[in-house]
Amino acid sequence: METADPFLRLIREDRRYAAEAYVFVWEALTFAQQELGMGEEHVSEPVEAAPEDEEARQPQRHVTGQELCEAIRRFAVRQFGYMAKVVLNSWGIKTTNDFGELVFNLIRIGRMRKTKHDRREDFENLYDFDTAFVHEFKFTPKDS
Repeated sequence: METADPFLRLIREDRRYAAEAYVFVWEALTFAQQELGMGEEHVSEPVEAAPEDEEARQPQRHVTGQELCEAIRRFAVRQFGYMAKVVLNSWGIKTTNDFGELVFNLIRIGRMRKTKHDRREDFENLYDFDTAFVHEFKFTPKDS
């Protein structure tokens, strides 16, 4: 049975990652832009899924692969605490390279955008998950 929804088709075609992984990366992008203030205004490339999309030609706040990986790390720790690595691994995410694969899959179906400078390599080996989520994890008390 063929589905018209590009997201459902994506998770059926590329079974490396759970649907939750895509939702999490999208939420981390919003976190990067809105809470961390990351990103600069850039015009995106036309999207394969919607090449005539007028919105794509307007400057949008763009986060680099390196910035997004840092935002994902911070967002994962905020959301899952000491279990961040376990949760990400359960969704098929083992390295920062996987963030790039997720992002470029979302770009391919028109759910994210890129500039002419963005590449999958921007996500390669930016940090080690054991170091980022286990060894450097610090418990911090909540504000009273």
